[in-house]
Amino acid sequence: MPTKNQGRMAQDMKRELIAIIGEMKDPRVAGGLLTVTRLDVTPDLDVAKVYISVMGREGGSKPVVAALNKASGHVRTEVSRRMHIRKAPRFVFVADDGAAYAAHINEMLRGLENDHPAAQAEPQED
Repeated sequence: MPTKNQGRMAQDMKRELIAIIGEMKDPRVAGGLLTVTRLDVTPDLDVAKVYISVMGREGGSKPVVAALNKASGHVRTEVSRRMHIRKAPRFVFVADDGAAYAAHINEMLRGLENDHPAAQAEPQED
């Protein structure tokens, strides 16, 4: 499959996945902020790795990822039906902690700026 069509297929799948996950009634999935950050599909459409970012949950992302992996058969059927494709990939959901890590780094940088106020002022050039 050409890379142009594969990229378009991945974007369409990502859009459908977001809609399907939003309609799920599982309490482990519903509520909180859940984002599909990236979707990687193999060229033969056998496996699709879905990266999920979860914010605002007490238990973290592990229960959400477990619930989505348990419902991956349902998600696969729905994607196949909505996109009108005969062979939908097997979805593997993985936690993506990139957003939480970026927020942590920003907090650390703000702490450094508060500790060293002289570093905030830019040096003047003559």
